Amino acid sequence: MSRTNHRTKNMHSIEKNTCAILSSRPDDYPRAEHFSLLNCPLPALSEGQVRVKNRYLSIDPAMRGWVSDERNYLKPVAIGEVMRSLAVGEVAASRHPDYQVGEHITGWFGWQQVANVEAAQIIRKIHEQNHIQAPPLSSSLGVLGLNGITAYLALNSIGRPQTGETLLVSTAAGAVGSIVGQLGKLAGCRVLGLTGSDKKVEQCTQLFGYDAALNYKNYANSHDLERAIVQLAGAPASGKGLGVDIFYDNTGGTIADAAFTSLNMHARVIQCGTASIGNWNPLPQGPRKERYFITKRLMQQGFVIFDHLEKWPATVDILSELIRSDQLHYSEEIYQGLALAPQALENLYSGDNKGKSLVEVEQQD
Repeated sequence: MSRTNHRTKNMHSIEKNTCAILSSRPDDYPRAEHFSLLNCPLPALSEGQVRVKNRYLSIDPAMRGWVSDERNYLKPVAIGEVMRSLAVGEVAASRHPDYQVGEHITGWFGWQQVANVEAAQIIRKIHEQNHIQAPPLSSSLGVLGLNGITAYLALNSIGRPQTGETLLVSTAAGAVGSIVGQLGKLAGCRVLGLTGSDKKVEQCTQLFGYDAALNYKNYANSHDLERAIVQLAGAPASGKGLGVDIFYDNTGGTIADAAFTSLNMHARVIQCGTASIGNWNPLPQGPRKERYFITKRLMQQGFVIFDHLEKWPATVDILSELIRSDQLHYSEEIYQGLALAPQALENLYSGDNKGKSLVEVEQQD
């Protein structure tokens, strides 16, 4: 595991609950200017609720969709509302029989220091945090959270990797992609990555076990990138007779378009994200892929983790064992202080993140 830390001075009093709210709606990618920090009231705890003191907040690409007013699988965050976020924290008070003071829990607690939550907002308890081999608490938002669960379930349910196949992953050094690559290697695949910097190419091959990777920003246009991916994959068009059997796509857009020439007959395309597309209104136009689907008999399927929440606990157990046995590695970038949450999100979309982005919430007095 590797960590990068960012720090800020505590700019606000912690006499009350401090929240980061959505103060204006972005036209494309959310930026720090779209959020405001406020002192928010903390109502008395109602029957059946739990009060959680947040320790870490998650920063995720899906947040662009959550703050958009487009039709989505979740209701948009309203202007003036605490920013939706997965978080992990400690139970500070409880009026629910299943949750006791001092326990660690993860769930939908938002960008705030303290949250009063219903049981339905809690995903799971975090056990064995004091065990010498237990991953740190922060991991429950990354490799053992939304990112790791998405990587494992999407790869295995849609990709169905087999020994000897080739797996291509976009955003290969990201919080999801880095885990997908390692799981692909464990399944016996040749694993190739697409990423946005030479430093991340090095991460892919040296930390996350990729066989090879390329920086898509090094190519002047989509045609040059397409040729580079064909060469990387050793696709039939390159004369090497290989190609891609599984494409785990987190970007969409021109990066994904460039990958389709390299796909083999009966390849499986996992559509897990569209990070390269800032705005869906008007609908972006691009190359037509229908002919590929017919001639190559391709299968493409989208994946949304909220359809699979019942599989979360068992998948955590699987990934935890891989971490303990040193077969799965991950990287975290920790921002210190709630005030940096909006900037952390902006940095994520600019590609400046160095692993799973998290915010460590300052402790209250």
